[in-house]
Amino acid sequence: MKLQSDPHSGAHTITGYGDGYVEINQIAYSHAVLLRSDGEILAWPVASFDDLASAHFADMAILKPELILIGTGKRQRFPRPELLKTLIDAKIGFEVMDSQAACRTYNILVGEGRQVLLALIVEAP
Repeated sequence: MKLQSDPHSGAHTITGYGDGYVEINQIAYSHAVLLRSDGEILAWPVASFDDLASAHFADMAILKPELILIGTGKRQRFPRPELLKTLIDAKIGFEVMDSQAACRTYNILVGEGRQVLLALIVEAP
């Protein structure tokens, strides 16, 4: 699916997604990413939902976003509560959804000027 972006906003946006890829600023990525609206696009060392570990959430907390959207792949799956403890202790809000919904929500929040971090699992087709 292709999404529209505002090239004048200066923010990273999701411009498309599908099986096995996410497109950020019209560049396709076939691996998991951490994406801040105003920062770097970072490779996220998570190949699948089952790979999630406490350290992945601690890495997100260091970035101190206003809100974290966690895209868990093709379907919504909830991480074990002990994995989320770092985010809860840091009082960082988070939402868990399937990766396509996370992409759409990210673009909406970026359009509102929110400081959001997208943690997106990209599953192989």
